[in-house]
Amino acid sequence: MSKYVLCIVLMFLLVKPEPSTAVTCDPMQLSSCASAISSSSPPSAMCCAKLKEQKPCLCQYMKNPNLQKLINSPNSRKVAIQCGSPFPSC
Repeated sequence: MSKYVLCIVLMFLLVKPEPSTAVTCDPMQLSSCASAISSSSPPSAMCCAKLKEQKPCLCQYMKNPNLQKLINSPNSRKVAIQCGSPFPSC
């Protein structure tokens, strides 16, 4: 029985929990999506990655009068859907 306890203790010591990474809200991170939003071209892989990364910030961006029209545009929502990251309901 003590061998099992020792194995369990060793497992807990060896397995490190992954630290959670905080998102830095920076609308400039979405600049790779500009061409997809302004035209009908498909979003790039970089755009989709950045959009998913910045998703927790989208509600904050929608409240910003300078970004509101861009973020709420039909093309922005279309890009988000194409990237598999629909907009949150704020």
